[in-house]
Amino acid sequence: MKRILTASLFGLSLATSGLAHAEPVKIGVITTLSGGGAGLGIDMRDAFQLAIKQSGNKDIELVVEDDAQKPELAVQIAEKMIQGDKVDLMTGIIWSNLAMAVVPNAVAQDIIYLSPNAGPSALAGANCNANYFNVAYQNDNFHEAMGEYANKDYKNTFILAPNYPAGKDALTGFKRYYKGTLSGEVYTQVGQTDYAAEIAQIRASGADSVYFFLPGGMGIAFMKQYAQSGVGIPVMGPSFSFDQDVLPAVGDAALGVKNSASWSPDLDNEASKAFVESFKAEYDRLPSIYAAQSWDTANLILSALSKASVKDKDAFRAALKAADFKSVRGDFAFNNNQHPIQNIYVREVVKDGDVLTNKIIATAFEKHKDAYAEQCGL
Repeated sequence: MKRILTASLFGLSLATSGLAHAEPVKIGVITTLSGGGAGLGIDMRDAFQLAIKQSGNKDIELVVEDDAQKPELAVQIAEKMIQGDKVDLMTGIIWSNLAMAVVPNAVAQDIIYLSPNAGPSALAGANCNANYFNVAYQNDNFHEAMGEYANKDYKNTFILAPNYPAGKDALTGFKRYYKGTLSGEVYTQVGQTDYAAEIAQIRASGADSVYFFLPGGMGIAFMKQYAQSGVGIPVMGPSFSFDQDVLPAVGDAALGVKNSASWSPDLDNEASKAFVESFKAEYDRLPSIYAAQSWDTANLILSALSKASVKDKDAFRAALKAADFKSVRGDFAFNNNQHPIQNIYVREVVKDGDVLTNKIIATAFEKHKDAYAEQCGL
């Protein structure tokens, strides 16, 4: 186990000032720090730790563990954190299959879990829970935005995603708003690295476009092989396929690709600008969407700690629900199911000097709500 007692003598949080309820708080962070998805978890961890460091809060202890992208390991870690470490809060999981393995049991034990990424539909509707807050999105959201945007230019799209909860939510979301026809719909293996068969299907499909959700190492492998294949059919995706964890490895093959996100490094608000500057200064790299969501998660927790004791569950949940913090996304609020109401943007991959990054070119949705909130009884 890696324990990190985070404290700082330097400055105040960008989002909160002072603690109304100074008390020891232990936060369990389960995330992916090894394997093909490590870049996602590392960005999550790094942004979260930086936000806590900048807050100056010496009472927060982070218990950080690597789930290695394995559901059974994540379950073991969660039980150890709850029963052994006696954590007050939990966060960190990147992958939806791991979230589904961990979150329902954690919240049933009256642990408040805040998701910095995974947003499976199964936790957003009838099975919503007062102890579960998603600070990132509901899985369908970014894909809904690209489905809507694709209607501008495309009529026959080939879609593919990994065969796990987020992959199924992804293509469901795209299809919810896309009005054209589908030349193919394929679910790949989680962790797959060889996409020759799928690329052959795309070549033969007659598609005028390709939409894919393949986060982390999967997206890197697919894009490299797709570029080498010479198929040439335009691709698009969510930010997870074209973000800072993927772009350096994919290279110029990603230039010009459109993708969707709730945030981008060029988003014009003070909280976002300060976050990008702080993250670059600390880690010498641009933050990804995973880092941005994690930063917001940490600052949401800090804002709630300034108003209520984590031991008073009702008061602390109310403080979280108020979302009284400066989000890097600008306007941010929780819906009744404790998932975000937020803008979703369309971005384009560009070069800033020698660095591949994204810039916002359109707003797909304003104050977008997920499709499952009406099923939630909260």
